[in-house]
Amino acid sequence: MTKANTDLAENLLEAHVKHELASLKGAKLRKFLKEEVDELFQYASEVTLGRITSVDHVMGLIRRTVVDMDLGSGIPELAGDMATEVLNAPVQKTTTLSQIITREQATGFLEEALELKQQRERAISEIMAHPVYQELVSNLVYQGVVNYLYEDNVITKSVPGVGSMMKFGKRMANKAVPGLDETFERRFKTWLSDSLPGLISRSEQFLHKSLTDDELRDSVMAVWVSLEDRTIEELQEGLGDIQLQEFVVLGYEFWLQFRKTPYFEGCVEAVVTHLFELYGDRPVLDLLNEVGVDKHLVMAELEGYAIPVIDVLREEGYLEALVRRRLTPFYHSAAARKLLLQEG
Repeated sequence: MTKANTDLAENLLEAHVKHELASLKGAKLRKFLKEEVDELFQYASEVTLGRITSVDHVMGLIRRTVVDMDLGSGIPELAGDMATEVLNAPVQKTTTLSQIITREQATGFLEEALELKQQRERAISEIMAHPVYQELVSNLVYQGVVNYLYEDNVITKSVPGVGSMMKFGKRMANKAVPGLDETFERRFKTWLSDSLPGLISRSEQFLHKSLTDDELRDSVMAVWVSLEDRTIEELQEGLGDIQLQEFVVLGYEFWLQFRKTPYFEGCVEAVVTHLFELYGDRPVLDLLNEVGVDKHLVMAELEGYAIPVIDVLREEGYLEALVRRRLTPFYHSAAARKLLLQEG
């Protein structure tokens, strides 16, 4: 290539760079983006989701970016710091619970929860059958009977001195027959243990009958009324910065483990597979419309975020360097030299 042709190539390169940079700012950039968004949405009305991607591609993306990606060790600390800032934000002192969740919304959640009668009955049965609960009931009944015998029955309250005499008699009997208290307690608890299944069964039946929808609704809403005007700061009393950060760390460690479980993958795969069953053979635009994404929304986001970022990149010189990296190889290529030689 002659010097004249080389100079022409460089001049063309400079003119092309200036043209591209001029088109990437202000009104020209907005016009360009709008035209491209219109074109893309036109293609989205014709190209199906299955043609662009597939279940395997999406599952692969999720495995790489959600399941297998090594997350930085600083994430828990950063998340804890952010949670602490939220906890101590001034808005916690001025925002009441009712400003976040209205009474109507709380009532709606409650009504839906009341529909889960089978789950409620199963929860009651499982609680009743738990050994800790049965031990609690056994101890409560035992202490109640003992207190009644020596302190709270009608006779000891009505006849002066009877309660003291009963306690005196108990002490004297224990002196005369050491271990009498322990024997009584053991035998009584043995009887109580034998009777406990029946007590628990009757208690369970009582709860199933007593915990009606109306009773639960009134009880829960009474609690809600007592809380709805309290600030978020008041509701989180006792939760300090340290405890909050520990909860964040525990949640983070749970997520690291949970994301690798077959259960998590099975749930994700079920969602992705169903999505493609619904939209795989339909234009991408159908899915975009379902989730509320249209051209106006995309343009609003581009103008609000992409254009300011492009402006910064242009001011920093990155945009010009990018354009040069893209154009220079062509103007220095054999194809360009051949064209310039023909022109010469």
